[in-house]
Amino acid sequence: MVQRTIVTMPGDGIGKVVLPESVRVLKAVGFEAEYVHGDIGWDFWISEGNALPPRTIELLEKHKIGLFGAITSKSKDKAEAELSPGLKGKGHTYYSPIVTMRQHFNLDICVRPCISFPGNPLNFVRQKPGGGYEEPKVNAVIFRQNTEGLYAGVEWTNPPENVRKAFESHKKWGTFKKVSAAELAVSLRVISRQASRRICKAAFEYARKFGYKSVTICEKPNVLRETSGLFTAEAKAVAKDYPGLACRETNIDAQMMWLTKNPEDYGVIVCSNMFGDIASDAFAGLVGGLGFACSANIGEEVAVFEPTHGSAPKYEKLDPPIVNPIAMILSACMMLDHLGETGKAGRIRDAIARVVAEGRVRTYDMLRLPGGPDVFKNGAANTKQMTDAIVAKL
Repeated sequence: MVQRTIVTMPGDGIGKVVLPESVRVLKAVGFEAEYVHGDIGWDFWISEGNALPPRTIELLEKHKIGLFGAITSKSKDKAEAELSPGLKGKGHTYYSPIVTMRQHFNLDICVRPCISFPGNPLNFVRQKPGGGYEEPKVNAVIFRQNTEGLYAGVEWTNPPENVRKAFESHKKWGTFKKVSAAELAVSLRVISRQASRRICKAAFEYARKFGYKSVTICEKPNVLRETSGLFTAEAKAVAKDYPGLACRETNIDAQMMWLTKNPEDYGVIVCSNMFGDIASDAFAGLVGGLGFACSANIGEEVAVFEPTHGSAPKYEKLDPPIVNPIAMILSACMMLDHLGETGKAGRIRDAIARVVAEGRVRTYDMLRLPGGPDVFKNGAANTKQMTDAIVAKL
């Protein structure tokens, strides 16, 4: 077997804590690879004016597979203020490195499984009509178009005259004609047929491969008539090639209500960029929160796998660390699936499931404790102990 090379990018905050734990599990399950470090994150913005240095881009171009931890992003003013003195005023602009990575490599397919583990005390429960409670099985997988929409980065504060004139040509701009450019900020929501078709085809293929009965298009075409309208039309066109799968539609706002009424009714869901971000976080809240939320960013050549939680820098320096490594470990499982190592991925998921079901080892979030160094007094396991328990089940 050819040994693979994985670019590991811990990033900021707790990314530096959880990524090594995922590598430890990968080694324990027998996945043989070389791990090379990639620089990314806030430290490199401060010292180099670039949170995603070209050398890391080159590593991904060469090796094609990345494991990513977490990133710290701050507002424009704060980013400028924290630059090294020699870099200030030199025209450096902060861009989220993960967004930049997605766009540079066209990692346009984002997959975010939200699948509950039985026995997780954070799982969604609801009251039964006759009294008592039930815990429906949540098994939703959100396909999020990853490079377009409002996250494409086409924005202006104080838009220039040529941009202003272009917008004034639209009949709906009338409300803003009297607003000076200096008082305006504008973002474009850009949706293309080709990218919409690609993410929708990926969603339907996944549903067919893994036995889901339906794909739900989650957009807002009644208001965003052009952009959501185009996306929905392409999804319906793709659906015709999959007659065995039901094609359903929900509006993003209604979906947020329905997911807390009958989440078990949803399998594969496909959305444009921002709506996919919202839907995946909402469903993640039903299966344990961000400590269990994993994701894949997949392009035609390069793929990067990451948990969807943030960097939580206030927890980085705690010793021992308290954060839940499961989301990062599940992201590593998605990497194994992508590489054809489905047996090893299944073994890890099974080990996680048994640890969760037994309930003897639980991190602070699983015990609903406020984060901090005192969580161990209340029975919380630290990060390493959770990984140890998963490795032991292997």
